[in-house]
Amino acid sequence: TVMIHFTKEQIDQLDKYFYPPKNLVDLFEGSVEKWADRPAIGQKNPDTKKYEWVTYRQLADRVNNLRGALEKIGLQKGETVGVILSNSIEWFIIENATHGLGGRFIPMYEKELSKKWQYMLKDSGVKFLFVRNQAILEKVKAFTADCPELKEIFVVYGEGEKSLPALEKTGSANPTPSYKPHWSEVAVIIYTSGTTGDPKGVVLTHGNLTHCSQSGWKIYPDLHENSVALSILPWAHSYAISAELHNFLQFGGSIGIMESLDTLAADFLLVRPTHLMCVPRVFNKIYNGIQMTMDETGGIKKKLFDAACAEAKRCRGSKKSLKLKILDKLVLEKIRARFGGRFIGSLTASAVMNLDIALFFQDIGVNIYDCYGLSETSPAITMNAPAWGNKIGSVGKPVMDMFVKLDKSRIEADSPDGEILAYGAHVMMGYLNKPEMTAAIMTDDTWNGFPGIRTGDLGHFDEDGFLYVTGRYKDEYKLSNGKYVHPESIETDMKLVPHVANAFVYGDGKEYNVGIIVPDFPTIRKDHHTAKWAAMDTGEMINDAGFRDFLSNEVNDHLKNSFAGYEIPKKYITTDEDFTRDNGMLTQTLKVVRGEVLKKYGDRLLKLYSE
Repeated sequence: TVMIHFTKEQIDQLDKYFYPPKNLVDLFEGSVEKWADRPAIGQKNPDTKKYEWVTYRQLADRVNNLRGALEKIGLQKGETVGVILSNSIEWFIIENATHGLGGRFIPMYEKELSKKWQYMLKDSGVKFLFVRNQAILEKVKAFTADCPELKEIFVVYGEGEKSLPALEKTGSANPTPSYKPHWSEVAVIIYTSGTTGDPKGVVLTHGNLTHCSQSGWKIYPDLHENSVALSILPWAHSYAISAELHNFLQFGGSIGIMESLDTLAADFLLVRPTHLMCVPRVFNKIYNGIQMTMDETGGIKKKLFDAACAEAKRCRGSKKSLKLKILDKLVLEKIRARFGGRFIGSLTASAVMNLDIALFFQDIGVNIYDCYGLSETSPAITMNAPAWGNKIGSVGKPVMDMFVKLDKSRIEADSPDGEILAYGAHVMMGYLNKPEMTAAIMTDDTWNGFPGIRTGDLGHFDEDGFLYVTGRYKDEYKLSNGKYVHPESIETDMKLVPHVANAFVYGDGKEYNVGIIVPDFPTIRKDHHTAKWAAMDTGEMINDAGFRDFLSNEVNDHLKNSFAGYEIPKKYITTDEDFTRDNGMLTQTLKVVRGEVLKKYGDRLLKLYSE
């Protein structure tokens, strides 16, 4: 049911592209040998609110114990183990113990619809499932009859025979040597919810995942055993599993797991990270918070802040002036201190960073490297990096053993863009049990023997070989005047307005665009500019014509800086129901599920054209 099967000849041909460690078992065990006593993963104690760290050796001991237990209860090579669990020490222990028996690992989100868990468990044939707690166990029990291959469920933070602690105790008496998978063997099946239909199981091999993490590490010379990541994105997604979890563990780094987004500011100070893997939205929020704080502070502090930003901007591309060194000490150092004081840089992906915000962070001494990839490519395709430069606005150059070309066959002749096709060592084996979907996304040709996929994204290269992504091929539409619109780029820009939490743009075949604005109510209640509406409840706010006009004017004034008149929506719906993962309007990586939004708001959007 996996679409691509390499022949022995193909494996022999491709073998030269994979470097030790060629599987995730060797990757971790090699680090245990070198850095046994270094801190590997830390998480916050809920009672003391302090981080507690486990060393590589302690982590390995628990992996070994669980591997022994899984062998004893009958996990065979090629069988699947699933987790419904957020990032944790136990998440990694279950993953690596599974791989050490040649098993396949299926990670699922705790915050997911039950029907999606049911689909994924049945589709992947999970034999043993680990769930966070009793509450999730009860939800899963409701549909286990529909999952004939599911043999047992264990509670991670539980007690008794069917718990992870009991399994580890059993396994300690059953030492089992680890199996070392070949790079072509399946390691992880990542389910991508996409924006339509059932989740698709992206089949990734040990070679896909080790090579992906290695290709990133090679172009970031400041990553080493003293590097520390603050983990905020789910490892159940390919971006965080490759760029953070397997990446940091391969060179003896440390990963501190954020408690929640609400505690992010405090967790920065406790973990004191050197690096962060995140999405632009996180930096947008941090940027808005800094700007609003300085605005409210006013006085001499605000003047010094503005002067420091202006001088940093003036010194871009040249040496720091004496004035900037002084202002850096007085102002910018204090901002960096909010990140823990040793923050070097961040990778961002899933959407392109706003130019002004990226430059602001660069000015204050925090480099943000935009990268590009898909779940289907493990995920790295291109990256900005110290090794070859950081072109803000681009998503960098293709990483080692990845190749990108542009296909203009399905694009208007006058467009500078083409559909991005990606080939190489990170491309998936296919979608599990979905041969037609696999065939539709895979290219007919190969590159150096590696498969390729159609990304569905539009982009172009500059003269230095840096890639620029301009929008989704399938989301692009044409207004009745013949002009093309990329709604996602407009929505991304709308969300940079501090008073906007979420946004949606529509106009396929219409004379002009219309949109949806979800206000950021907590920000509105704190901001002195919106004080007159702060006391209203959310329902009153969105029904207040003055408030709606304020918001739509603010958004459109902002959009005028970056978009042509025909792209800017002429009318808006304002709603107090945010797009969330729970209501199905956002994917796990916070992308808008267009079909679900249109299902709920389509009639109201169409009505705007007749009002």
